[in-house]
Amino acid sequence: MSASEIESELSADERAGLELIRETGGIHQSDFWKELDVSSRKGSRIAESLEESGVIQREETVYNGHNTYYLEPAPRDLDFSLLMAGDMLSPFIGEEEVDAQADAFSQWMMNLAYEEY
Repeated sequence: MSASEIESELSADERAGLELIRETGGIHQSDFWKELDVSSRKGSRIAESLEESGVIQREETVYNGHNTYYLEPAPRDLDFSLLMAGDMLSPFIGEEEVDAQADAFSQWMMNLAYEEY
């Protein structure tokens, strides 16, 4: 199941929790439920559900002298196939300016044109 399909099946509370975690880049669970304005029990259930879905990671930690979890977005699988032409990576990657007359660009375009789908 793709990440977008998983996210479409989340409840409204889970989507709000995931959005909060993504916006902050990571948050302690003890702050998470307060920010969502839900009980600590409900916040824990949301975090556990998001972890089981694979959209976040939970790591045990100590925060303000208390045991809690640190919640952060799970790395997403990236699809680099659109940058490829055969076995060549796009010459646009890593370059500030691409010379449309350059051999590397021409060769990449030719590979792209002759690639079989």
